[in-house]
Amino acid sequence: MSGVVDRERVARAVRELLSAIGENPDSAELSGTPARVADAYAEFFSGVGVDAVALLADAVPVGADTGELVLVRDIALRSVCEHHLLPFRGRAHVAYRPGAKVVGLGALPRVVETLAARPQLQERLGEQIADAVVEGIDPEGVLVVLEASHGCVADRGVKQAEATAVTIASRGSLSQPLLRAEVLALIGSGER
Repeated sequence: MSGVVDRERVARAVRELLSAIGENPDSAELSGTPARVADAYAEFFSGVGVDAVALLADAVPVGADTGELVLVRDIALRSVCEHHLLPFRGRAHVAYRPGAKVVGLGALPRVVETLAARPQLQERLGEQIADAVVEGIDPEGVLVVLEASHGCVADRGVKQAEATAVTIASRGSLSQPLLRAEVLALIGSGER
């Protein structure tokens, strides 16, 4: 976990929040809550200040034998919406057409996890993932599809618990409609 989150300040803020909603933060039921929330926030926001591009530093040169496409589908996604500090959860699908190098398949989920572990907007997160892949391995093209359900949509306001948001970020050759459609079909072929 990152050392960026000041757990003591978070705990103090949670105590104040509990008081502000009319609860007693010193009650037997709530006395441990500030520390637990501080620990959770340290985990949820562990990506703050972490360079996601550095996670792609172990890219391997492959020359002309790169294959046509690399797709890692169904990467678990958990983040916190910056508007309400409520969670959103779903899946990320990250595809790239290799250039001169490829990266280990585990690096892509680490990039997703790192960029998601900060206050986020789903729309921005997809763009950040695509930009990190471009900067880190300079592929011919990148496509990032995020599917997520949001606590701020499900649990407040419109209360649409079944609603899912889908966002797409593309770069290079995978921005071309035909190639993009091919990758989207591959992502869809893995439907559960």
